[in-house]
Amino acid sequence: MQKIYLYNTATRTKEEFKPLENGKVGIYSCGPTVYWDQHVGNMYAYLFADVMVRTLKYFGYEVNQVMNLTDVGALTSDADTGDDKMEVGAKREGLTVWDVAKKYEKQFFESEELLNISRPNTVCAATAHIKEQIELIQKIEKNGFCYKTSDGIYFDTSKYTDYAKFANLKLESIKYTDREEINKEKRNLSDFALWKFSPSDGKRQMEWDSPWGVGFPGWHIECTAMSVKYLGEHFDIHTGGIDHIPVHHTNEIAQGYGAFGHQTANFWIHNAWVMGKGGAKMSKSLGNIFTAQELVEMGIDPLGYRYLFLTTHYRKGMEFSLESLKTINIAYQKLKMLVSGWPGEGKVDENYQKVFEEKIADDLGMPEVMALVWKLVKDEKVTEADKKATLIDFDRVLGLKLGEEKVEEKIPEEIVILANMRLEAKKNKNYNEADGIRTEIEKKGYLIEDTDGGYKIKVAI
Repeated sequence: MQKIYLYNTATRTKEEFKPLENGKVGIYSCGPTVYWDQHVGNMYAYLFADVMVRTLKYFGYEVNQVMNLTDVGALTSDADTGDDKMEVGAKREGLTVWDVAKKYEKQFFESEELLNISRPNTVCAATAHIKEQIELIQKIEKNGFCYKTSDGIYFDTSKYTDYAKFANLKLESIKYTDREEINKEKRNLSDFALWKFSPSDGKRQMEWDSPWGVGFPGWHIECTAMSVKYLGEHFDIHTGGIDHIPVHHTNEIAQGYGAFGHQTANFWIHNAWVMGKGGAKMSKSLGNIFTAQELVEMGIDPLGYRYLFLTTHYRKGMEFSLESLKTINIAYQKLKMLVSGWPGEGKVDENYQKVFEEKIADDLGMPEVMALVWKLVKDEKVTEADKKATLIDFDRVLGLKLGEEKVEEKIPEEIVILANMRLEAKKNKNYNEADGIRTEIEKKGYLIEDTDGGYKIKVAI
């Protein structure tokens, strides 16, 4: 079996991946908090996890992927203060927290389907696993790693001497902002809630009885409890975004040591962020975030966004703009059209397949893979039938739905507009302008031929 190398955040090195059980891989992926729409920036993490799962399956591994849905416990501050995000969503929309969870869970899975992200083997909601979370807290308590305050049960980070190691934290520099409520009963600023008590002045929509009092679980405990339930106390891979490293995953690791005396995952693998144009943060106020559903409404194939993701390395993240997506979508539609038009019954080119396997096995080297795809497309020594067979084989990892359906040759509107501008320039004898537009069209992967009636556009190889 091909050796696979993945970057392990726990060691800050690229390591050979060796599963705990031969031929089988257990993966836990941090899922969404279902209180708001998941935009394409949010979906980057799930595209990354999907490509990793597809890569492992491509090499013959049996993969068991588990993903949580956070529908309780995630507060508006990482310092275990503020409002529950689900309660915030309920107030915003005039719905119950349960209805908010259903609404945005549906939106998330619709987005996954539009982006051709495979559904994990197990999807588990935090609210359906309260019993498991309470039992895990009891284990941590029995081992002496937590204490009680007036507002909840807290993990004592001073009891776990390697607490700061995973994220290279400097605990002495941790400070609260003026806007955060400080629990002065905490023994250490880095201590975090395992269980929060309901406020005495009102009933929450989501609360449960526990050995310590009525309340709700902290955000971090759900992932440890559910990963252990479905994958065991020791499993292969835990995925998430780089934003999870300093708080959420650091706290998960602490919980694992508090309950079991060891890390639960062998590999911790993190994807970088998607940023707006010029490195700007993606936000509604800047108008640079879109859902997969909104892309469809704008006439953009969401798989064009998947293609854009594949041109980046998951640890570097990417810069996103609607303009860049529209441009990359042209390349994707061109590729899909070419593969659709080629004859079938070819065979996979072993030379290209060997290089492909080397690239994906080297920490999911997707940018190099996409360069290889176009090298194959342009290789005149490989028959079109063999190109098609090879790309369909690659697509088991890429997930671009290449060759799945007959694609009618449709020239993108942007190219048609440029062609009409060129025609107008020629009529006005602005030949330099016309030549410049022709060059721009060619850069976008299309050729334009003059005819008696005007012009003809075709895909360039």
